[in-house]
Amino acid sequence: MTKILQRPTLILNRLWQAVHVAPVARAIALVFRGQARFVDPEDFQVFEWDDWVRLAPRDGESFIQTPRQKVRVPEVAVLAGYDRQPRGTVTFSRRNLFRRDQFTCQYCGRKPGSSELTIDHIVPRSRGGTSTWENCVLACFECNSRKADRSLSEVRLTLRSTPRRPQWKPIYAREELPMASWAKFVSEAYWTVTMEE
Repeated sequence: MTKILQRPTLILNRLWQAVHVAPVARAIALVFRGQARFVDPEDFQVFEWDDWVRLAPRDGESFIQTPRQKVRVPEVAVLAGYDRQPRGTVTFSRRNLFRRDQFTCQYCGRKPGSSELTIDHIVPRSRGGTSTWENCVLACFECNSRKADRSLSEVRLTLRSTPRRPQWKPIYAREELPMASWAKFVSEAYWTVTMEE
């Protein structure tokens, strides 16, 4: 049962925006104290503690066995009084650059797969370019070879969008969504959130 209580639960603010990931035990405590309600990802119905414990687990669904009953394991909870988004910064890393550019060449728009994409410096390092969010983009091998260490104007290439530091969102904290049901509440599929203890 300890393992089930440590499973991740997506926490939404009262505007239904993903703001955190907490263990099931923490989510249960929030709902039990009236600070949050559980959300059924199937139909978006919200439940307070007394209503949640009356729900029978669906076939194949995880549950917590209490002395008297089986309680469904929550996957999503919505906070009752918190409407802000947490502030944070997205680390400049290869993984996050691939996420920002959506595994797409920023010159031709192709999505050849991560093994066939490289990181290109818009202003080449040989000309003083730095490794920053604003100067690095994904490029396929063909476009990167074509550009080499020249400027965009020299090779008549244009960027599909202006590279910027992405806004931090809780999903940037995870490798992948641990629960398929979270996709209904999260607009992007890649993040990295610190699990609350």
